[in-house]
Amino acid sequence: MANHFRIVESEGLTDGEEQLEAIAEDVAAEPLPDLETPAEASGLIELPTIEQPASPSFTVPSVTDEPAVAPEPEPELPPMVDPLYAPLAAEEEQPIDRSGNPTISFRNVSLIYPSRPDKKALDDVSLDIYPGEFVFVVGHSGSGKSSLLRLITRELKATSGQVIVAGQDLTKLRNGKVPYLRRQIGCVFQDFKLLPDKTVYENVAFALECIGKRRAVIRGQVPEVLRLVGLADAMDKYPDQLSGGEQQRVSVARAMVNRPPLLVCDEPTGNLDPAISLGIMKLLDRINRTGTTVVMATHDREMVDSMRKRVIALEAGHMVRDQERGGYGFYGAL
Repeated sequence: MANHFRIVESEGLTDGEEQLEAIAEDVAAEPLPDLETPAEASGLIELPTIEQPASPSFTVPSVTDEPAVAPEPEPELPPMVDPLYAPLAAEEEQPIDRSGNPTISFRNVSLIYPSRPDKKALDDVSLDIYPGEFVFVVGHSGSGKSSLLRLITRELKATSGQVIVAGQDLTKLRNGKVPYLRRQIGCVFQDFKLLPDKTVYENVAFALECIGKRRAVIRGQVPEVLRLVGLADAMDKYPDQLSGGEQQRVSVARAMVNRPPLLVCDEPTGNLDPAISLGIMKLLDRINRTGTTVVMATHDREMVDSMRKRVIALEAGHMVRDQERGGYGFYGAL
């Protein structure tokens, strides 16, 4: 497989700054390797087909290819937006087709933890998320963001209502089928969830081994994905030898190596510095533009305000806002 990723040199930068600059530039400019989809593995729950663009690789539409037009005045950014994130909103949004079946549906969903029977973690939540959407879930700590994500991956089972993912009612899904569903959902967790006794390479390769990919495919895909997230030199290290930010990048690489049709992220940039966060968000945006549905819980106000994707806001378990091209909102420090 051709090496689509490279480390560029920048004059006047320290080694650390040079690496961060290179990662952000490569993620924005280079196509992802042509990965095989997880549908090849037998026994998987069938997810709805997502129409892909003509090119088999991940690409971002280039604004330089458009015909020359008179420059328009720059839109005024909302307060507190870091200029570092501004390029994320530069690409033209692709329309979302909501005429078909949604990838995720919540129907009057409530969730009560046994340890807190007097308080609902989620209270009568209803929403639809369609193929190809990029959705931010925002709110105070304890508002129900992580609970919502855990219902999607069937870590939790709704107390009442229906949670439907890819046409499957997860409230009725047999426990034996849950692992097959999760193999088609890429997950990035706030606490990484890496296997401590496996190297970086082995952690990412494990996601492919679980769905029966051939060794030759694994040997080709894993190094490419690790180069993309800036960890080409850390493949033989163990998680406890990495910083928190590096461990999160391993988690992102593991989640995206299968090219899943649905990506669920819980604070994926929470432990990363701004330059690496920018690279990761450009990568997630590029994956989303090929048709992958992305649902992301976050506290990153600047990133949400800059990207202007769909925003679902939760407060005390209630959905208080569902806004197209929305901003973070008026939430205090969390």
